[in-house]
Amino acid sequence: MTLKKSIKLLFILLAVFLLAACGSNDSDGAEGGDSPSGTLTVYVGFQEDHAIAAIDRFQQDTGIDVDMVRMSAGEILAKVRAEKDNPQADIWYGGPADTFEAAKMEDLLHAYDSPVAADIPEEYKDSDHYWTGVYVGAIGFATNQNFLDDNGLEAPTSWEDLLDPSYQNQIVMAHPSSSGTAYTALYSILRAKGGDEEGFEYLKELHPQVQQYTTSGSAPGRMVGLNEVGAGILFAHDIVKYQEEGFDDIVLSFPDNGTGFEIGGVGIIEGAPNEELAQEFIDWAAGPGAQEVGQETDNFQSLTHPDATPPEGAPDLEEINLLDSDPKEAGERRQEILDRWDNEVNN
Repeated sequence: MTLKKSIKLLFILLAVFLLAACGSNDSDGAEGGDSPSGTLTVYVGFQEDHAIAAIDRFQQDTGIDVDMVRMSAGEILAKVRAEKDNPQADIWYGGPADTFEAAKMEDLLHAYDSPVAADIPEEYKDSDHYWTGVYVGAIGFATNQNFLDDNGLEAPTSWEDLLDPSYQNQIVMAHPSSSGTAYTALYSILRAKGGDEEGFEYLKELHPQVQQYTTSGSAPGRMVGLNEVGAGILFAHDIVKYQEEGFDDIVLSFPDNGTGFEIGGVGIIEGAPNEELAQEFIDWAAGPGAQEVGQETDNFQSLTHPDATPPEGAPDLEEINLLDSDPKEAGERRQEILDRWDNEVNN
């Protein structure tokens, strides 16, 4: 063999050795790295600004990439249900616990006992660890001061006040099939009235007062602030948010005869493509830092972690007559109640 051929062979052998070494290093990193890699897909039920701030903070805190899709809670439930055989997302973040309970019944959620959630009171999380509550909010009334003045009214302090003739075609609430907010209100009315029969009789009387049912649960508040309607039914923390954004004509009030509340949850979707990353997200979301992010964008939910600092201006839940709501029952009966509302009220 000539010297020229020998040198060429040595170069070839060296190149093969280097390629093999690189391949070995890549394999070791994939199998034995300190942290998993990938991109989480998160379905978020917060308002848009809160959702963006929270996801941005999670990415900064963890270095994990996220694809976010923002929807109402009812829309998220429908999407997760439709994707059951081929899950497209890892995390469901935000929305009333009754929608999580409905998903749990249909085996759409994956249980995970987060050590970070250990300090959150038991009443704010699922005993089987399918969802963890990260905030609380009560249903309230938003009315427009100009509307009240023009009609000689005070802000409503009972569900019956909304039946006043002045409110005909002047109330807006979300559609309970698409909106977790609206379903919470619907379930609240049944509880406040003492049962299904009394509740549905009231809902039949309320229906002619409603101008429209929106997709978004928070949209009625903006419509009240813009003087488009007289009143809206939505979560009180969203009403406070609109007031802080400069809608000075909005008045917040609560029904003295009782109102319902949500426990906003977070959970892993069954069959999540990135389960290990999803667990990291739950650990993050349950912690006080993540729960406080909403304050950066003027969101006013009460928080569940005892070490989380509540936002200034949040409605004081201790001053509101909260009904003894049961998210488990509300979730189990969700479709039954929605079907009856569609058949007897929204027809």
